[in-house]
Amino acid sequence: MDNQATASRAENILSARGVSRRSFMKMCGTVAVMAGLGQAAAPRVAEALEQSVIGATEGNLFPVIWIEGASCTGCTESFAQSADPDPASVVLELISCNYCETLSAAAGHSMELAKEQTIQAGNYILVYEGAITRAFDGWSLRVAEETGIEILKHAAENAAAVVAAGSCAVNGGWLAADPNPADACGVQEILTEAGIATPVINIPGCPVNPENLVATLVSVILLGQVPELDGEGKPKAMFNQTIHDNCERRGHFENGEFVYEFGSEEEALGYCLYPLGCRGPQTYANCSVVRWNAGVSWCVASGAPCIGCCEANPNNPSQNWVQVNTPFYKRHCTLRIGNFIFQPTTVAAGLTAIVAGALVIHGFGMKAAGRAPHGADFEDIRVWDAKHLDQSVGQYDEAVIAAAKEAQKGGKN
Repeated sequence: MDNQATASRAENILSARGVSRRSFMKMCGTVAVMAGLGQAAAPRVAEALEQSVIGATEGNLFPVIWIEGASCTGCTESFAQSADPDPASVVLELISCNYCETLSAAAGHSMELAKEQTIQAGNYILVYEGAITRAFDGWSLRVAEETGIEILKHAAENAAAVVAAGSCAVNGGWLAADPNPADACGVQEILTEAGIATPVINIPGCPVNPENLVATLVSVILLGQVPELDGEGKPKAMFNQTIHDNCERRGHFENGEFVYEFGSEEEALGYCLYPLGCRGPQTYANCSVVRWNAGVSWCVASGAPCIGCCEANPNNPSQNWVQVNTPFYKRHCTLRIGNFIFQPTTVAAGLTAIVAGALVIHGFGMKAAGRAPHGADFEDIRVWDAKHLDQSVGQYDEAVIAAAKEAQKGGKN
């Protein structure tokens, strides 16, 4: 089947689902850019999607295993819920989700069997949501009489790629925040320790942005390539700029126009939320470009400061976004030296107290040494007041005023 016939047949299938050719091509361009391929690759993405749309009607679906670790299923909710048949929901129908605790109709032994059969067949994508907990020899997370650690390692070995969906899967997220009693961490750390070389694609967010996940799945499943990753295993095209770089309130930041209190006139005017703890300048993510809910809005546009939920270092669970960015609505983040946790304001107050104490001690020392027996000399009258007695600011004794007048007379003579 030539490209034109493929496009025509795919267009008929998409139209039946309520998806126009225009919205389909727009999505292809977005996916191409987000996958780091550039706008020029949109036709290539469209061709791959068209082939898959046709293949899906013939039963050729790419297998995906979606495993829940220690999570709230928020990333599943973010990814799976679509109100209308948009292009992204069509892409979801191009994969066969052979295992998912949240979405699968099956349960129990039949579902576990489906997962094992998929693993044995190989060539599938593993989407892992949630943290991995290592406490109690891994038994703090158990499914079907297996530890979460063993479940992850077994499923990752035969996978074509592993997608760590959401900040919890990237480096532990909420669970890894101090004091981290479950000893939680992310997918990449476990697989590295186990020597499993399957590529890991880290897509942080709380929850993960479905647009980023769709673009990643299209790149791996339909284009057959892992998107270019940065040093932390995150797709470069999605996480190479800060929220602040493309924020719609950036102009107010440059003009020094800020919101200092919720409910204020400045907030109504849409001023910059930096003083209220916005982490946009330090958070690398594309939320301000891709937005949420099919591009309708995003956190800052809705009036909430960015809380930096995409900050997640897969190599260090203690650098999870919750621990790094709290308290959320304060300008200063919590700082840590080992197990010692403190605020910059506490350090400033402590240093001020130390300096003040040192000055007091120095004063007593000077007094004891006899170097300042009578204290510092003070003038009887300010110089300006002495020259302008009729406009004097200070209040002085009559003797001081008389002496000043005599000095003025002496100066005139």
